Amino acid sequence: MAEKSTPAAAASIVDATLRVVTDRGLDRVTVREVAAEASVAIGTVQHWFRTKDDLIVAAFTAVVTGIRERVDAVELGDDVRGDLIGALTQLLPLDDRRRDEARVQLAFAARAAVSPTLADLQREVLGEVRASLTQAFVRAGVTDRQRCADAAASVLALVDGLAMHAVSSGDRPRAVDQLRMVTLVVDGLLADRG
Repeated sequence: MAEKSTPAAAASIVDATLRVVTDRGLDRVTVREVAAEASVAIGTVQHWFRTKDDLIVAAFTAVVTGIRERVDAVELGDDVRGDLIGALTQLLPLDDRRRDEARVQLAFAARAAVSPTLADLQREVLGEVRASLTQAFVRAGVTDRQRCADAAASVLALVDGLAMHAVSSGDRPRAVDQLRMVTLVVDGLLADRG
């Protein structure tokens, strides 16, 4: 095996971890399995990630960072409703990449139920997403701040539920159906902006 001892090696190991989670599940993430997937020695994995939990946290962080970068790349214009729906669609499993991300997120969310470290990270990430969505509803003209926060929580729950349903059932819901559900909820929440 070719040894990699650069920061690029750490990224390669994280990518390998994500492939293991996507293809075989989070339970199959072991130092040995990840090392084989990354084509590095076990010691190389341990050099960059002292524990399996460190490796899992790094992988989860990488997924979240990628999703946030994609959401942040949505160009915002004068159509707040369109902007909001555009950002939310980045969270739906509408293509292979996003389906893999949703599968990984679901695995990490389940693990967060028993891992305080992942639970803290999950809380932080969901809090950031809810805060961003709350601001989007404020920007859309909803004047009641609590209503904006409730709307953000509702829309995030819908998107998470759609993603979970799509990846856990093996169904491939049509993109248009997922988008229609999100649009209906957003439109309902924006209908009464008071």
